Amino acid sequence: MTSNAKSGSTMSSNAVFRTALTYSALLALVLAVVGGVVGWSVDGTRGLTSALLGAAMALVFLGITSVSILFANRWSGQDFFVGILFGVVMGSWLVKFVLFLVLGFILKDQPWVNPPMLFGTLIVGVIGSLVIDAVVAAKVRVPYVSDDVLPKAPTDGSVPD
Repeated sequence: MTSNAKSGSTMSSNAVFRTALTYSALLALVLAVVGGVVGWSVDGTRGLTSALLGAAMALVFLGITSVSILFANRWSGQDFFVGILFGVVMGSWLVKFVLFLVLGFILKDQPWVNPPMLFGTLIVGVIGSLVIDAVVAAKVRVPYVSDDVLPKAPTDGSVPD
């Protein structure tokens, strides 16, 4: 192993990503309620549907990154961990990009969608999630070397190299 972390151990960063994921889900719920009320008052059922869809899209897009990192952290301590982490994260970003483009092209001309309401709700969700990520990262208390495992002391009284 090239890393000193225990194979299969829980990464200390997992708590950070779980917390960000939890707060992002709460944000999406609040966004669905507030956006739904605003959407209903602006454009009736069409506005409500667009706001709910925008909140759901925000939750999915914002959750993919945290979930992908939590998934990749299962291989912490393995020789190929860095490759898996970057591959999973870059793959998830590619999936989000393609999914966003596909949904954008499909939904833009639908008669039951109010595009400004959908876009506005999605943008508020993204900005809110960025704020959540910044606050969680600023308040996290993770030691710098929490995932390292020190070598065992020799039992024969000799001094290690």
